[in-house]
Amino acid sequence: MRLGAHISTAGGLFRAFGRAEEVGCDTMLIFTKSNRQWQAKPLTPEDIAQYKETAAASPIRPVAVHASYLINVASPDEALWEKSYQALKIELLRADVLDIPFLTFHPGSHVGSGEAAGLAQIARALRRLIDETPDCHTTLCLETMAGQGTNIGSRFEHLAYLLEHGDPGRAAHRLGVCFDTCHVFSAGYDIRTPDTYAATMAEFDRIIGLDRLQCFHFNDSKHPLGDGKDRHEHIGQGHIGRAGFANFVNDPRWANHAAHLETPKTEKDDNGQEIEMDATNLATLRALRHSTPAG
Repeated sequence: MRLGAHISTAGGLFRAFGRAEEVGCDTMLIFTKSNRQWQAKPLTPEDIAQYKETAAASPIRPVAVHASYLINVASPDEALWEKSYQALKIELLRADVLDIPFLTFHPGSHVGSGEAAGLAQIARALRRLIDETPDCHTTLCLETMAGQGTNIGSRFEHLAYLLEHGDPGRAAHRLGVCFDTCHVFSAGYDIRTPDTYAATMAEFDRIIGLDRLQCFHFNDSKHPLGDGKDRHEHIGQGHIGRAGFANFVNDPRWANHAAHLETPKTEKDDNGQEIEMDATNLATLRALRHSTPAG
Protein backbone atom coordinates (compact mmCIF):
# COMPACT_ATOMS: atom_id res chain seq x y z
CA MET A 1 0.00 0.00 0.00
CA ARG A 2 1.32 3.46 -0.87
CA LEU A 3 1.12 5.74 2.16
CA GLY A 4 1.16 9.53 2.19
CA ALA A 5 -0.45 12.68 3.50
CA HIS A 6 -2.19 15.90 2.55
CA ILE A 7 0.70 18.18 1.59
CA SER A 8 0.91 21.98 1.29
CA THR A 9 1.40 23.53 -2.15
CA ALA A 10 2.43 26.94 -0.77
CA GLY A 11 4.78 28.68 -3.17
CA GLY A 12 3.79 26.54 -6.15
CA LEU A 13 2.21 23.15 -6.81
CA PHE A 14 5.58 21.59 -7.67
CA ARG A 15 6.91 22.35 -4.19
CA ALA A 16 4.60 19.74 -2.66
CA PHE A 17 6.80 16.94 -3.99
CA GLY A 18 9.81 18.00 -1.93
CA ARG A 19 7.69 18.38 1.20
CA ALA A 20 6.13 14.96 0.67
CA GLU A 21 9.50 13.30 0.24
CA GLU A 22 10.82 15.05 3.34
CA VAL A 23 8.19 13.50 5.64
CA GLY A 24 8.47 10.04 4.07
CA CYS A 25 5.46 9.90 1.76
CA ASP A 26 5.05 7.41 -1.08
CA THR A 27 2.04 9.33 -2.42
CA MET A 28 0.31 12.63 -1.63
CA LEU A 29 -2.96 14.55 -1.58
CA ILE A 30 -3.01 18.23 -2.53
CA PHE A 31 -5.22 21.21 -3.28
CA THR A 32 -4.56 22.82 -6.66
CA LYS A 33 -6.26 26.03 -5.48
CA SER A 34 -7.46 27.55 -2.23
CA ASN A 35 -9.99 25.21 -0.64
CA ARG A 36 -11.81 28.15 0.96
CA GLN A 37 -12.30 30.30 -2.13
CA TRP A 38 -14.49 29.91 -5.20
CA GLN A 39 -12.09 31.58 -7.60
CA ALA A 40 -8.92 29.92 -8.83
CA LYS A 41 -5.96 31.61 -10.44
CA PRO A 42 -5.60 29.90 -13.83
CA LEU A 43 -2.69 27.51 -14.21
CA THR A 44 -0.09 28.98 -16.57
CA PRO A 45 1.88 26.90 -19.08
CA GLU A 46 4.89 27.48 -16.81
CA ASP A 47 2.97 26.17 -13.75
CA ILE A 48 1.97 23.03 -15.64
CA ALA A 49 5.43 22.39 -17.09
CA GLN A 50 7.16 22.90 -13.73
CA TYR A 51 4.72 20.57 -11.99
CA LYS A 52 5.07 17.83 -14.62
CA GLU A 53 8.85 18.09 -14.69
CA THR A 54 9.03 17.76 -10.90
CA ALA A 55 6.50 14.92 -10.90
CA ALA A 56 8.49 12.97 -13.47
CA ALA A 57 11.63 13.14 -11.31
CA SER A 58 9.87 12.31 -8.02
CA PRO A 59 9.05 8.91 -6.50
CA ILE A 60 5.81 10.40 -5.12
CA ARG A 61 2.87 8.77 -6.88
CA PRO A 62 0.05 8.70 -7.40
CA VAL A 63 -1.01 12.24 -6.62
CA ALA A 64 -4.62 12.95 -5.70
CA VAL A 65 -6.45 16.28 -5.48
CA HIS A 66 -9.05 17.23 -2.90
CA ALA A 67 -11.73 19.57 -4.25
CA SER A 68 -12.81 22.71 -2.44
CA TYR A 69 -14.96 22.29 0.67
CA LEU A 70 -17.27 25.04 -0.63
CA ILE A 71 -18.71 22.86 -3.38
CA ASN A 72 -22.24 21.57 -2.76
CA VAL A 73 -23.86 19.98 -5.79
CA ALA A 74 -26.58 18.52 -3.53
CA SER A 75 -27.96 22.00 -2.89
CA PRO A 76 -31.60 22.75 -3.75
CA ASP A 77 -30.62 26.37 -4.43
CA GLU A 78 -30.18 26.57 -8.20
CA ALA A 79 -27.70 29.47 -8.13
CA LEU A 80 -25.48 27.72 -5.56
CA TRP A 81 -25.83 24.43 -7.42
CA GLU A 82 -24.59 26.03 -10.66
CA LYS A 83 -21.76 27.81 -8.87
CA SER A 84 -20.76 24.53 -7.20
CA TYR A 85 -21.00 22.63 -10.47
CA GLN A 86 -18.74 25.09 -12.28
CA ALA A 87 -16.24 24.98 -9.40
CA LEU A 88 -16.18 21.17 -9.49
CA LYS A 89 -15.68 21.22 -13.25
CA ILE A 90 -12.72 23.60 -12.87
CA GLU A 91 -11.22 21.33 -10.20
CA LEU A 92 -11.54 18.34 -12.53
CA LEU A 93 -10.01 20.13 -15.52
CA ARG A 94 -7.10 21.42 -13.41
CA ALA A 95 -6.35 17.91 -12.18
CA ASP A 96 -6.60 16.51 -15.69
CA VAL A 97 -4.23 19.04 -17.27
CA LEU A 98 -1.68 18.12 -14.58
CA ASP A 99 -2.14 14.39 -15.33
CA ILE A 100 -3.35 13.77 -11.78
CA PRO A 101 -5.38 10.53 -11.70
CA PHE A 102 -7.78 11.18 -8.81
CA LEU A 103 -9.98 14.07 -7.67
CA THR A 104 -11.87 13.50 -4.40
CA PHE A 105 -14.88 15.57 -3.38
CA HIS A 106 -17.56 15.59 -0.71
CA PRO A 107 -20.88 14.59 -2.32
CA GLY A 108 -22.76 17.44 -0.65
CA SER A 109 -25.51 18.41 1.76
CA HIS A 110 -29.21 18.49 0.96
CA VAL A 111 -29.71 21.27 3.57
CA GLY A 112 -33.27 20.23 4.33
CA SER A 113 -34.56 19.33 0.88
CA GLY A 114 -34.37 15.62 1.71
CA GLU A 115 -31.99 12.78 0.96
CA ALA A 116 -33.69 11.74 -2.29
CA ALA A 117 -33.63 15.30 -3.63
CA GLY A 118 -29.99 15.75 -2.67
CA LEU A 119 -28.95 12.52 -4.34
CA ALA A 120 -30.79 13.52 -7.51
CA GLN A 121 -28.99 16.87 -7.57
CA ILE A 122 -25.56 15.25 -7.19
CA ALA A 123 -26.33 12.67 -9.89
CA ARG A 124 -27.45 15.48 -12.18
CA ALA A 125 -24.10 17.24 -11.66
CA LEU A 126 -22.12 14.06 -12.32
CA ARG A 127 -23.99 13.31 -15.56
CA ARG A 128 -23.43 16.83 -16.83
CA LEU A 129 -19.77 16.79 -15.80
CA ILE A 130 -19.07 13.52 -17.59
CA ASP A 131 -20.94 14.77 -20.67
CA GLU A 132 -19.01 18.09 -20.74
CA THR A 133 -15.54 16.57 -20.19
CA PRO A 134 -15.44 13.60 -22.58
CA ASP A 135 -11.66 13.60 -22.95
CA CYS A 136 -10.88 13.82 -19.22
CA HIS A 137 -8.75 11.03 -17.73
CA THR A 138 -8.99 12.02 -14.04
CA THR A 139 -11.30 9.81 -11.97
CA LEU A 140 -13.78 11.73 -9.82
CA CYS A 141 -13.95 10.00 -6.43
CA LEU A 142 -16.97 10.36 -4.18
CA GLU A 143 -15.79 10.46 -0.58
CA THR A 144 -17.49 8.39 2.10
CA MET A 145 -18.93 10.73 4.73
CA ALA A 146 -19.53 10.59 8.48
CA GLY A 147 -23.24 11.47 8.47
CA GLN A 148 -23.10 14.91 10.09
CA GLY A 149 -26.16 17.08 9.63
CA THR A 150 -27.69 16.72 6.16
CA ASN A 151 -24.51 15.48 4.47
CA ILE A 152 -24.97 12.75 1.87
CA GLY A 153 -22.55 9.85 1.50
CA SER A 154 -22.59 8.21 4.93
CA ARG A 155 -24.29 5.06 3.62
CA PHE A 156 -22.79 2.82 0.98
CA GLU A 157 -26.20 2.87 -0.71
CA HIS A 158 -25.83 6.63 -1.30
CA LEU A 159 -22.61 6.12 -3.23
CA ALA A 160 -24.00 3.15 -5.17
CA TYR A 161 -26.92 5.31 -6.30
CA LEU A 162 -24.59 8.10 -7.42
CA LEU A 163 -22.29 5.76 -9.32
CA GLU A 164 -25.26 4.26 -11.13
CA HIS A 165 -27.28 7.42 -11.81
CA GLY A 166 -24.33 9.78 -12.18
CA ASP A 167 -22.81 7.76 -15.00
CA PRO A 168 -25.48 6.03 -17.08
CA GLY A 169 -22.84 5.10 -19.63
CA ARG A 170 -21.02 3.04 -16.98
CA ALA A 171 -17.59 4.47 -17.86
CA ALA A 172 -16.06 3.01 -14.70
CA HIS A 173 -12.88 5.07 -15.00
CA ARG A 174 -14.84 8.33 -14.68
CA LEU A 175 -16.33 7.77 -11.20
CA GLY A 176 -14.96 6.00 -8.14
CA VAL A 177 -14.96 6.07 -4.35
CA CYS A 178 -12.51 7.45 -1.79
CA PHE A 179 -12.82 5.45 1.45
CA ASP A 180 -12.25 7.65 4.52
CA THR A 181 -11.69 5.47 7.60
CA CYS A 182 -12.84 8.06 10.16
CA HIS A 183 -15.97 8.87 8.17
CA VAL A 184 -16.94 5.24 7.56
CA PHE A 185 -16.40 4.38 11.23
CA SER A 186 -18.37 7.43 12.40
CA ALA A 187 -21.16 6.42 10.03
CA GLY A 188 -21.47 3.09 11.86
CA TYR A 189 -19.34 0.66 9.85
CA ASP A 190 -16.97 -1.20 12.17
CA ILE A 191 -13.41 -1.79 10.92
CA ARG A 192 -11.59 -2.44 14.22
CA THR A 193 -11.16 -6.22 14.14
CA PRO A 194 -10.41 -8.67 11.33
CA ASP A 195 -13.99 -9.96 11.47
CA THR A 196 -15.74 -6.58 11.50
CA TYR A 197 -13.36 -5.26 8.84
CA ALA A 198 -14.11 -8.26 6.62
CA ALA A 199 -17.87 -7.76 7.13
CA THR A 200 -17.69 -4.05 6.29
CA MET A 201 -15.63 -4.61 3.15
CA ALA A 202 -17.97 -7.43 2.09
CA GLU A 203 -20.87 -5.00 2.51
CA PHE A 204 -19.03 -2.39 0.44
CA ASP A 205 -18.41 -4.99 -2.24
CA ARG A 206 -22.03 -6.16 -2.27
CA ILE A 207 -23.49 -2.65 -2.51
CA ILE A 208 -20.86 -0.73 -4.50
CA GLY A 209 -18.16 -3.13 -5.72
CA LEU A 210 -14.55 -3.16 -4.56
CA ASP A 211 -13.45 -2.32 -8.09
CA ARG A 212 -14.86 1.19 -7.61
CA LEU A 213 -12.66 1.85 -4.54
CA GLN A 214 -9.83 4.00 -5.90
CA CYS A 215 -8.06 5.50 -2.88
CA PHE A 216 -8.22 5.98 0.90
CA HIS A 217 -8.06 8.71 3.52
CA PHE A 218 -6.49 7.28 6.67
CA ASN A 219 -7.74 9.04 9.80
CA ASP A 220 -8.44 7.71 13.27
CA SER A 221 -11.64 8.95 14.93
CA LYS A 222 -12.00 11.16 18.01
CA HIS A 223 -15.55 9.84 18.44
CA PRO A 224 -17.01 6.34 18.97
CA LEU A 225 -18.47 4.03 16.34
CA GLY A 226 -21.63 5.41 14.75
CA ASP A 227 -21.39 8.81 16.45
CA GLY A 228 -21.81 10.62 13.13
CA LYS A 229 -19.08 13.18 13.87
CA ASP A 230 -16.19 14.04 11.56
CA ARG A 231 -13.25 14.59 13.89
CA HIS A 232 -9.91 13.17 12.85
CA GLU A 233 -7.33 11.79 15.28
CA HIS A 234 -3.75 10.54 14.92
CA ILE A 235 -3.35 6.93 13.85
CA GLY A 236 -3.82 4.61 16.81
CA GLN A 237 -4.88 7.38 19.18
CA GLY A 238 -8.61 7.31 18.45
CA HIS A 239 -11.50 4.88 18.64
CA ILE A 240 -10.47 2.90 15.54
CA GLY A 241 -7.06 2.06 16.99
CA ARG A 242 -3.96 0.53 15.49
CA ALA A 243 -5.53 -2.87 14.93
CA GLY A 244 -8.13 -1.29 12.66
CA PHE A 245 -5.48 0.19 10.37
CA ALA A 246 -3.52 -3.07 10.42
CA ASN A 247 -6.51 -4.62 8.63
CA PHE A 248 -6.06 -2.21 5.72
CA VAL A 249 -2.28 -2.14 5.35
CA ASN A 250 -2.11 -5.95 5.41
CA ASP A 251 -4.91 -6.51 2.91
CA PRO A 252 -3.29 -7.56 -0.40
CA ARG A 253 -6.23 -6.10 -2.33
CA TRP A 254 -4.90 -2.62 -1.53
CA ALA A 255 -1.24 -3.29 -2.30
CA ASN A 256 -1.13 -0.64 -5.03
CA HIS A 257 -3.73 1.74 -3.62
CA ALA A 258 -2.89 5.15 -2.18
CA ALA A 259 -3.87 6.14 1.36
CA HIS A 260 -3.51 9.74 2.53
CA LEU A 261 -3.41 11.10 6.07
CA GLU A 262 -5.65 14.04 6.94
CA THR A 263 -4.63 14.05 10.59
CA PRO A 264 -3.45 17.13 12.56
CA LYS A 265 -0.13 18.34 11.19
CA THR A 266 1.58 19.19 14.49
CA GLU A 267 1.38 18.57 18.22
CA LYS A 268 3.31 20.12 21.12
CA ASP A 269 5.68 18.12 23.26
CA ASP A 270 6.10 18.52 27.02
CA ASN A 271 8.34 21.52 26.44
CA GLY A 272 5.85 23.27 24.22
CA GLN A 273 7.82 22.58 21.05
CA GLU A 274 5.87 21.65 17.93
CA ILE A 275 6.35 18.13 16.59
CA GLU A 276 5.66 17.38 12.91
CA MET A 277 3.16 14.53 12.95
CA ASP A 278 2.87 13.28 9.36
CA ALA A 279 6.17 11.38 9.66
CA THR A 280 5.05 9.94 13.01
CA ASN A 281 1.70 8.75 11.67
CA LEU A 282 3.32 7.25 8.58
CA ALA A 283 5.81 5.38 10.77
CA THR A 284 2.93 4.06 12.88
CA LEU A 285 1.17 2.73 9.78
CA ARG A 286 4.30 1.11 8.39
CA ALA A 287 5.00 -0.60 11.72
CA LEU A 288 1.59 -2.29 11.42
CA ARG A 289 2.54 -4.18 8.27
CA HIS A 290 2.44 -7.94 8.89
CA SER A 291 1.30 -7.35 12.47
CA THR A 292 -2.32 -8.51 12.18
CA PRO A 293 -3.79 -10.40 9.23
CA ALA A 294 -6.83 -8.92 7.53
CA GLY A 295 -10.06 -10.82 7.87
